[in-house]
Parts: sequence; C-alpha cells; structure tokens
Amino acid sequence: MLSTDAKKSLNEAAETYHSQVVDIQDYLLSRGIDDHAGRTHLLGYVKDPVIGHEPYQGRLSIPYLTPSGLADLRFRSIKPDESPKYLSRPGAEQHIYNVLAFQDDSDVICICEGEIDTIIMHSMVKIPAVGMPGSNGWKHWYYRAFTDYKKVLVLTDGDSSGHEMGKKIMQAIDVAVVVAMPEGMDVNEVFLAEGEEGMRKRVGL
Repeated sequence: MLSTDAKKSLNEAAETYHSQVVDIQDYLLSRGIDDHAGRTHLLGYVKDPVIGHEPYQGRLSIPYLTPSGLADLRFRSIKPDESPKYLSRPGAEQHIYNVLAFQDDSDVICICEGEIDTIIMHSMVKIPAVGMPGSNGWKHWYYRAFTDYKKVLVLTDGDSSGHEMGKKIMQAIDVAVVVAMPEGMDVNEVFLAEGEEGMRKRVGL
C-alpha cells in the first residue's frame, strides 16, 4: 500500500508524463488510440524522468487509476525490439487495470490481456473493459469483482498463453465467454485491421 507521500510523488510523475505525451501522439495514433482516449487514461511519455525514474526514460507511462486516486504506474516500451516490453516499479503490487470501468452502467464487461488492449476496447470500441497485466495476471480472488455481470467477455491473444488465461477465467466466472483473437494477433492488431464495428461483431455486440 502506498504511503501518502508516495501517492503524491506518483501523481506528480503521472501529470508530468501526461504533459509530455504530445511527443508520442503519432505512436498512439498508430496503435489506434486517439487524443480523447489518451486523456481519459492519463497516458504519458517519460521524456524527462523524475528522480528515480531514469530507467523508464523513453517509455509510455500507463497510470492505474482508481476511484480513490492513482494506484500505480507501469511503463511500456514504444520501440518494437526493446526488451523487456513492460517495466514496473520495484516492489509494486499487481493490480487490475482500468478498475474505473466497474463504475460504468453496463451488464457486460471485457477482460483483456494488457493495458493497450483494454484502452482499445474501453475507449475506442466503447465496451467497458478491464485488463490483466499479462496473461499470468489473473488471480483466483478477482472473480468477486465480476459477480454482478450478465456476461464477461474474455478477449485473449491468439497464442497458447492467451488460451490458458481464458481457461482460468472461465473456470472462475460462470458467465465468462472467451473470444480468442486470430492466431498470432492481439486485440489491438485486430482493431487496427477491422475497426470498432469489426471488434463489436467479433464479441457479439
């Protein structure tokens, strides 16, 4: 749990990086993320890192926003071959991404594999969506957050780890429906190929 001072520092960092996101607008647009979605999710760019964030320079900043404020920041590479793709703060706890979606008036929600896919479904396809920080991100107690939904759409990558994530969630949530992306593709790639209408058709909405 973050201390008050740590939360304040993290909030200041998120705001700083959000003010620098203009430098990577072309990158975000290439991923199908428009300006409104970027503002909604407070996406940022670590152009000038705050003290202690030097390892994240040049990366996309992804805030984990909650009803009580910022819970964490994760940092994603924007370079195709950079490894690792994601970096978390040392000792950071794992969280469900985009928990503000639970406040939307909807009896349907998506679970995605990763933050970018979640942003695409929530802000571009316009279906409430939360995300796991990777295919191994599902924890057995997360099912409690989905008990009031009539349908939970589990959008998995078209690979073996995505299939395994889908199986785990189906075992935990009886109204879960797995929607696997084509082999070798993820939600973002399918959205870029098929658009909002194509994605909504794939999930049956």
